[in-house]
Amino acid sequence: MRIVRPIKDVRKIETMKRILKRQSVRDLLLFVMGINTALRVSDLLTLTVGDVRDNNGVFRNFVRMKEAKTGKIKEFPLNAAVLKVLKQYVRSGMDDDRFLFLSAKGGALSRVQAYRILNEAAQRVGLDAIGTHTLRKTFGYHTYRQTKNLGLVQKLLNHSSSVDTLRYIGIEQEDMDAAYLQLNL
Repeated sequence: MRIVRPIKDVRKIETMKRILKRQSVRDLLLFVMGINTALRVSDLLTLTVGDVRDNNGVFRNFVRMKEAKTGKIKEFPLNAAVLKVLKQYVRSGMDDDRFLFLSAKGGALSRVQAYRILNEAAQRVGLDAIGTHTLRKTFGYHTYRQTKNLGLVQKLLNHSSSVDTLRYIGIEQEDMDAAYLQLNL
């Protein structure tokens, strides 16, 4: 099994967004939702239009779903970045039970195709060690960097230990070195 890492450089995230938007708004939404919701790709790919929009065509403030891996109910808000792309992508005529990430064949986009989409964009940005799990790891890494709250990240990712969370989000020697250099008492 290949090790995948979070995307730590915000400029590379922005460049990936531009590349994916040029491909399709669906591909951009896959990336933006992935890095902003911490959903596993298996859960992301099963989302429907009705999961993000109510019967009146209004986007939901919260998405409530059952996680495939854990069987647990997960509820999370849609932030401004996700809503912005959703508004570009979801049209009024779309059926509520239509998969949000529709394949060319009409079903849900496959994990393999999601991987190809993300990996091709990542290669163009100069990133390696990228996979579908990179989206979730990127969420964890940047949430930790912004909040400095490891317990919160651990809970958001549903991890049982903080050691697992630190390893998962890719806190490495370069991050520890930066902490030493930033502290100038």
